This record gives sequence, C-alpha cells and structure tokens, in this order.
Amino acid sequence: MHRITVIGGGVAGLTAAITAAEAGAKVTVYEAHHTLGGRARTAEGPYRTNEGPHALYNGGPHWTWLRQRGLIGPLAPIPPLEGARLRLHHKGVLRRTPPFAMLKLLRRRTPRRAHQAPVDVDFMTWATEQAGEEAARAAAHYSAVAIFHHDPGSLSAAFVQERLRRAAKLPPEAQYPRGGWASLVDRMAARAWNLGVRVETLARVDSVPEGRGPVVVATSLDAARRLLRDDSLTWTSGRTALVDVAVRSRRGDAFAVSDLDAPGWLERFTAQDRTLAPAGEQLIQGQFPIGPRESRAAAVTRAERLLDLAFEGWRERVTWRREATANGRTGAVDPPGTTWRDRPSVDRGDGVYLAGDQVAAPGVLSEVSFNSALAAVSLALGRRSPGPQELDLKHA
Repeated sequence: MHRITVIGGGVAGLTAAITAAEAGAKVTVYEAHHTLGGRARTAEGPYRTNEGPHALYNGGPHWTWLRQRGLIGPLAPIPPLEGARLRLHHKGVLRRTPPFAMLKLLRRRTPRRAHQAPVDVDFMTWATEQAGEEAARAAAHYSAVAIFHHDPGSLSAAFVQERLRRAAKLPPEAQYPRGGWASLVDRMAARAWNLGVRVETLARVDSVPEGRGPVVVATSLDAARRLLRDDSLTWTSGRTALVDVAVRSRRGDAFAVSDLDAPGWLERFTAQDRTLAPAGEQLIQGQFPIGPRESRAAAVTRAERLLDLAFEGWRERVTWRREATANGRTGAVDPPGTTWRDRPSVDRGDGVYLAGDQVAAPGVLSEVSFNSALAAVSLALGRRSPGPQELDLKHA
C-alpha cells in the first residue's frame, strides 16, 4: 500500500487525497487552518460570502470528475437570460449589449488561422487586428471576470481568448453550488473521510516529511516556495480588490455588471441563491483589479461608481460591507510567449509533487487546481501522467 502525504486542504489537496485514497493509498492531509477549503471557504454567518466572486465552470474534465463522485450537489439556478439583467458599462453608461465589433472576438473557434489567437503576441495587439482597438479593449476588460488582472490586454492572446470565450459562452458555463463553495468543500471532505483519509487541521508543516512516501504540496505557490526552499517557484498572478456589499432588496437591481471601460465585475449572488443573505437582503460581490501603482482605495472607488449606476440608492440600503485585497491569490496568468506548460512543473523530483492554480496544468480558474492534483497523484503512484485527451497534461 502506498503512503501519500498531502500538504494543504484546499480544493487541490482534497482532490489529490480523494484520488489517491480511491487508488488504495493511505493518505494523510495536513491543513494549517482549523477548517478545510483554502480559498474555496465560505464565510459563516448571515452573509455567506466566498473569498471574492466564485463560479464553477462546467466545461472541463474536473466537472466530470466531480459528477462521477456525486460531489457537485445542488446548484443554484442561473436567472433566465431575459430577466438576468446583465449590464455592460461602456463609455460611462450601462448597456445591454456589447460593442458590435466585440462580438467578432467571441465567436467559437474556427479552422481559419486568422481567428486562432497566438501565444507569442499580446491580446490587445492581436484583437485590435481582428476587430479594432475599441472592441479589443472592451473584450480585454470583459475577460477580467476570469483573469483578475489589471491589464488583460498585455497577456498572451491565446490565454485571454480562451477565458474570454468561456466567460461569454451561452448557455453559461458558470455554475454556483447552493450555499456557497463551502458546500462543495464539505462534500469533498466527507468523501475523503469515508475513504479513510486522515485529516489533521491546525497542522502547519515547515519542512517536507521524510519516510512517509510521496508528498503532494497543494498550497499557494508562495507557500510552496518557502516550504521547498525553491526560489524558482514563481509565476505571475493578479492583485485585485474584493468588495462585498449587502443591501436591502429593491426591484430593478442588476444581476451582474461587467466594466468594459476598465477591468472590474459585480455580481448579485442572491439572484440565484437566496440562502446567501437574510430575507429581504441581497448580497453583491465584486472584484476590481489593482494596477501596480494603484491603491485599493482607487479600485474600491471604481466599484462604488459601478454600484451607483447598477444598484440605485445602494448607499442608503447597505446593511453590511467588507473589503479585502487578493494579492497573488487569483491564479496564474500567462504573459506573451508562455503557456501553462511553462509554469512550475508538477513533478519536483525526489517524490515531491505540486498542485494548485499556478502550476503547469491546463484549465480556467479552479480547474487548474483539480487538473494539477490529478496529475500529481498519477505521477506519485508511478503511473503515466494523463494524456492530452484526458487532461492535456502530457508535459506536466
């Protein structure tokens, strides 16, 4: 029987633990906090907020993995398209439709090479050639809902195009576990315990355990760098202001607002899940990326301007509010000339494997955590890494 140690009890760590235990391994998970979930935790109390806007996309292999194990659970229904009141902030006003030229950049992939975004060119340059500067800028800012970066147009065109298309797909890929992401984490934790996984919370690990078999480090990349004392474990991420506001209900409030004039996104999560706030109140969560020379206060001011437009009288209706900064905690972003294969590899040698959202694995947002965890366990058990048709991880 294999013994596998997992450091970190977030989505990546629980995925690794479940997968290894299903294969017959004896698994121990060490989590530094008193609860599992990592960045997928949901706050307790009357306002059940995630750490920033969260959505679970259903277009990747992680969805199949969760569904096969009955882990997805009840989903909050997305409001009908006609009544969803999705608004786009463009040229200072709220609109119902994007700039017409922007639609050209949202088309499904075609065989024509001209529409395949290149890896080695920034998105703004490529998209301007395809649809003009105004549409390119609007599309880049819209993509921030799945990137959390202050300047998506400066990133690899291929990286941004994939996220743009998936974020704008109809019907939407974004799904919402009812009760917040903690409900998904709870189901994953229960599955792990039922498989005999040993879970130790409040157990901070300062060095790689020896003599306990392979080790999967499923932490943030910063934490992994310190733990493994490996300065090469770095990759670009985003820095964004998180704004959570609860307001008394009012007819006519928008469901979601995307800022096309600058990166930023607001979403009324109680539009699909009334369990997230007390009766008669609405919970709005937003993220507004912060530039390198910008303060959080400036980003919050942008959020408030958007709230003024989309949620009339919100200041007088506020019942609760919270602000935070997510610095380097929003997943990997790929500059021009790089892909996910260039990020820190899963296999670190000497029986140590990485998993997380900044590791060399494909996918959007949390999908990278799932996919890297599956690859890490496969390699730790001495199996082949899943092939391109499974997870596209041949080079992990």
